[in-house]
Amino acid sequence: MFRQFREEVETALSAALSSLDLPTDDLGVEEPPEDVPATLASSVAFRLAGVVGAPPPKIAVDIADELSVEGYDYLAAVDTQGPYVNFHVSDAYYDDTLEAAAADEEYGRLPATGDSVVVEHTSANPTGPVHVGRTRNPVIGDAVANLLDFAGNDVDRHYYVNDAGRQMAVFTWAYETFDEAELDSEPARERVEYDLVRYYRKGNAFLEEADPEEVEQAEAEITEILQGIEEGDEETYARVETVVDQVLGGMRECLERLPAEFDEFVKETRFMFDGSTRDLAERLKETDHAVYEEDAWQLELEDYGFEKNLVFLRSDDTSLYTTRDLAHHEWKFDNYDRAVTVLGEDHKLQSGQLRAALDILGNDVDKLENVIYSWVNLPGGETMSTRKGTGVMLDDLLDEAIDRARDEVETRLEGRTRDDDLGEADIDRIARQVGIGAVRYDIVSKQPTKTITFEWDQALNFEAQSAPYIQYVHARCCGIADEAAAAGLDASEVDPTVLTTDAERDLLATIARFPAVVEAAADDLEPHTVATFARELAEVFNTFYRECPVLDADEEVGAARLALVEASRNAVANALAIVGVEAPESM
Repeated sequence: MFRQFREEVETALSAALSSLDLPTDDLGVEEPPEDVPATLASSVAFRLAGVVGAPPPKIAVDIADELSVEGYDYLAAVDTQGPYVNFHVSDAYYDDTLEAAAADEEYGRLPATGDSVVVEHTSANPTGPVHVGRTRNPVIGDAVANLLDFAGNDVDRHYYVNDAGRQMAVFTWAYETFDEAELDSEPARERVEYDLVRYYRKGNAFLEEADPEEVEQAEAEITEILQGIEEGDEETYARVETVVDQVLGGMRECLERLPAEFDEFVKETRFMFDGSTRDLAERLKETDHAVYEEDAWQLELEDYGFEKNLVFLRSDDTSLYTTRDLAHHEWKFDNYDRAVTVLGEDHKLQSGQLRAALDILGNDVDKLENVIYSWVNLPGGETMSTRKGTGVMLDDLLDEAIDRARDEVETRLEGRTRDDDLGEADIDRIARQVGIGAVRYDIVSKQPTKTITFEWDQALNFEAQSAPYIQYVHARCCGIADEAAAAGLDASEVDPTVLTTDAERDLLATIARFPAVVEAAADDLEPHTVATFARELAEVFNTFYRECPVLDADEEVGAARLALVEASRNAVANALAIVGVEAPESM
């Protein structure tokens, strides 16, 4: 409804400006300031002050006088407040919102766009367990994919596997070289990546600390592995794949707890073995930007604002990670309309150089979009390194989140009024939904470019701007619906016109905005705006809950309010689903 109302406003405003011989290129339609009582407002009078030679309030009045609201479904009235032209909705706007949101469990989902989108995220090197510092990537990446899917796109979720770099060669060498008895510790968990990462750490420690002659011999063996991969030697790759696939399998189990799941794990060796990396390197050599310096082929990218050259081929004709990733991205462009990549801030330079190289190769780089995120810290600011074995693992964070949520849930059971006999299995389920939801929401709700410190007291606060606060609204909606069903209250046919209080109208107005929030968030790749909307919706619903009883109202009003509860439940559930947070039916 909000999206249609906005279209009607833009049409009416454009017609009025045209009739006044004023430009229509920038309408300035936006949600108004809090002190402006309208659903939408236009600040166009500010922009036109220099054109017309009159003060903005006078221009706003002239525009409002010229505006016609005839023939529109939802545009009912226009007025002004200072320099703003204000637009007000009709009763049909509220009526249709209630009908659509209450009846549709998929409320907010946009029509199919016909676009195919690949979202690549996480893509952590398969060297060991996922640590907390990198948690933002799978959480944001999964939310971006959810958002684009809900906005009507055909979305594939990819994990790009670095299985050809030096790290994997070191890992393979260490795995084949050292015995269990030579390792320094026991696995932290009974899962394969926690077992095998000990070999990786042992290998790196050996290369840093061993006798120089032994290190030289080890480096020769590691180089032999790298060369074997580059040449497509099947036996060499089988050795590397033994390590890669085992570690990746364990990492997948961890990520599924979030959950962050993938349609495909795309290995970089694919683009070496099929010849596309070699072909791409030859094409780069032919460009005007290619130079051979310091025993390597490089791209000069000063025209693109980069002082540092991009090395794409070593003196021995072996490729680099970036070369293979260029081939990977051309494959994406061949198979998808849009390619979205979620990257840590430490990849900013690399991603910019990659875009420049793709442009030099003649690709449509407008199809490539990046979401850049900063780090997640824990109180105390631990430095995290898989190679050195420092830092907190994601598994540990999720375990603690669930334990803390369980304590909170059990504490709140004492004052609980809903009688649905929660057993131990229910408490376990709720603790998992709340605990993991708290982690995800706390991460998604912040702007990605800001470094955040994860604080338990904030994330698990049932009364504040957190996942449990919003989840509790969904559970409350489910509880009201259960009680209403038991009382025989039916919301299948209601009269929306009986919903006249400010609390009811504010809730309907908030719900009406949801599809437009999805649309804007998808356009900007900003799932945190959906998290913000979910919190705002929860706040407005709680005001409605306090002021507008359902079961104690007369039947006609109670039925309409029940429909509003059901509409709220659908909107809350879908907003939470987009950011990847489960919506419990009881808490």
